[in-house]
Amino acid sequence: MSKPPSLILPSDARAYRLTTDRGAFAAHEAGAPVRGTALLVPGFTGSKEDFIALLEPLAAAGYRVVAVDGRGQYESPGPRQEAPYALEELAGDLLAQVRALGGGPVHLVGHSLGGLIARAAVLRDPAPFASLTLMSSGPAAIEEVQRARTKLLVAALEEMGDDMPALWTAMRSQDPPDGGEDSPELLAFLRERWLATVPEQLIVTGRTLISEPDRVEELAAVPLPMLVLSGTVDYAWPVPSMDDMAQRLGAERVVVPAAEHSPNAENPQVTADALVAFWDACAR
Repeated sequence: MSKPPSLILPSDARAYRLTTDRGAFAAHEAGAPVRGTALLVPGFTGSKEDFIALLEPLAAAGYRVVAVDGRGQYESPGPRQEAPYALEELAGDLLAQVRALGGGPVHLVGHSLGGLIARAAVLRDPAPFASLTLMSSGPAAIEEVQRARTKLLVAALEEMGDDMPALWTAMRSQDPPDGGEDSPELLAFLRERWLATVPEQLIVTGRTLISEPDRVEELAAVPLPMLVLSGTVDYAWPVPSMDDMAQRLGAERVVVPAAEHSPNAENPQVTADALVAFWDACAR
């Protein structure tokens, strides 16, 4: 999961609920659309907070930046049913968010699972978008070891979804001893986010991560500027698979140094610089 380096919104950012024709979504927003608008979509077990460190530099570059919690994710409500969290349903939510933002084509950024959701939205209707960035998101299902781990998590959620605190405790007990120590504030936030996320959202999106087919050929046929961005290593999709995906898409490719699966949180300034350079090039 992404671990935000800070939980404090920049002074010029705001938290609010983005009202759409498919419901309301918790959002963080910063900046004015001097050069465009960007929508940031978080990954599995993530939330809008994963992009906090990107808000200030992207807004300073002249972009209106909006990060959202998806349906049933952290501070956005969602039902205790599985059907509403199917990939096409979440893609429909994303398109509704873009309609609600208004103001012309939007630069779309999807992190990890968010990249699969963003891809599905673009394949359904590319017209509302100025560009697509797939951040630490690969061509198909996650790699084999992570598929096995995610299958175990989905099975545990199916059995213990009504006792999320106990499942959180069990998960934390499996953390590697050399994984580094999180601050008490971050630990409290990660637990709160886990407990607030609807179990069925995690179950269905977990299944998406372990079963999503390769849709790169379909996406390559969409006439939209694309960027594939990742860290130097990645536990979910091997970096060479993202290199290959970028070639197949004819996309720009950026590898962020000193970052792994969450360059948005692990090296946000370099990530923001790469996004701005890509978006500016799209405008030209």
